[in-house]
Amino acid sequence: MQSGISASQELVSKFNELLADSNHFGLLLLPSSSSSFAANVSSQLTPRLKPNEALYIILRRHADTPALAAVTYVPDAAPVRQKMLFASTRLTLVRELGSEHFRETIFATLASELSPAGFEKHDAHTALDAPLTEEERTLGEVRRTEQEASSGTGTREIHLSKSLAIPISDDGLAALKELAGNSGRDLVMLSINTAAEKIELVPDSSTPTSIPDLVKTISSTEPRFTFYRFEHSYGGNSSSPVLFFYTCPATGGTKAIKSRMIYPLMKRAILAIAEKEAGFEITEASVLEELHPKVEVRQGFSRPKRPSR
Repeated sequence: MQSGISASQELVSKFNELLADSNHFGLLLLPSSSSSFAANVSSQLTPRLKPNEALYIILRRHADTPALAAVTYVPDAAPVRQKMLFASTRLTLVRELGSEHFRETIFATLASELSPAGFEKHDAHTALDAPLTEEERTLGEVRRTEQEASSGTGTREIHLSKSLAIPISDDGLAALKELAGNSGRDLVMLSINTAAEKIELVPDSSTPTSIPDLVKTISSTEPRFTFYRFEHSYGGNSSSPVLFFYTCPATGGTKAIKSRMIYPLMKRAILAIAEKEAGFEITEASVLEELHPKVEVRQGFSRPKRPSR
């Protein structure tokens, strides 16, 4: 909640003077008497802090821009109305003076917090990373893993084995070969068995004939690698490309988090198996041919030129 109180023109003018003159230590105090921030705090700031009076204090804390710190000092013994006004107006003050000039804002209730030792403690606390739970750290790892896998620059090995070459089950490989040979199978779904360190075929007898049917077939709770032969007609041309889908639903729990770490790293390995062991031809030319089939252009009858005289 904001109080609606704005900065006076005199305050803005004095603040502009502070910005222009680097010899000034603070806006409401005397010119800096020392090159040491701690010495200035002890000699100029500490004596002016009262146990029952709130203050707005603007300090030059840093050598480079933004150099200023906006300090709101509201002691516990200050009048209640004063506490409410200072607390509700401090953000307005910083905004009107220009938030780009302030590196930090500090709220203090004790004079000791604005002593040299208090500022050191504040800096040490600010330098620390915010504490994360185990799940937050794992989710951070998941995001990094997914970014590396999508950009193609990841170098981390999967922790299920010493490399990404996790073996595929015999029935899984046989199903991929059947799909590659266009022998009647249109759908192959694979999953990773982390306990057995193996890629396994997902038992499923579905025969989707459209993308909406395929969406209903793919699990909405478990991650999957799906190969689907999409027979369709477009622009008068019939084609049946094999599409590859990687899906990893955002469900809760430790198992889901581990899956989100493992599956992105395995996408390339799955495609390598499909190409090298199952016989899929995955080249740039084949992809372009499927995406942009050649269209036969019919030419109309051309009248022959009249003989010259």
